[in-house]
Amino acid sequence: MLATLMTTTDRTLSRDITATQIPSGDKHTLNAGAKLFIHQTLGGSFTVQTDFGLFRIDGKDADAIGEKVTDNTVNAATLTDGAPDPAAIWDQLRRVFDPEIPVNIVDLGLVYSMVVEMQPDATPSAYKVNVAMTLTAPGCGMGPAIAEDAKTKILLVPGVSAADVRITWEPSWNQSMISEEGKMKLGLI
Repeated sequence: MLATLMTTTDRTLSRDITATQIPSGDKHTLNAGAKLFIHQTLGGSFTVQTDFGLFRIDGKDADAIGEKVTDNTVNAATLTDGAPDPAAIWDQLRRVFDPEIPVNIVDLGLVYSMVVEMQPDATPSAYKVNVAMTLTAPGCGMGPAIAEDAKTKILLVPGVSAADVRITWEPSWNQSMISEEGKMKLGLI
């Protein structure tokens, strides 16, 4: 189970970093010396408040805010044919969060499908993971950042050589798609 850490910590950036503005999804440089307030740590990234708004900071930049860079190693074996373990892929998808919602994309019901396929002309065998997912709202600017986070995490799974994460709007997402665990975290039950 993933730990969700809700914090209220003031920090000062020790170096310049590139962060993603929430909810627009635009990339911005946050300069060394900037003051920020950590709201939450989920899936290895940080949601922070600055004087210029809300931002998502990738885990690789954790040291710049005085946090520990997380180990992203996936401890999973490939299947006997060299294919990635589907359970390991789902575990990685459960490490992906919308930075404004403290529930992973799987429990939010945003992942519609995950298919592992062998690349036809690859030697040795190479496997591609195709994911179809949606967002809670069509206008969410964080969509590309969330999809890229999912792709990056999937590519860490042993046996995965390529990943494609596509955002779709059919069917439309609704709250009934949230898992029981997700509903409990959100206080919906």
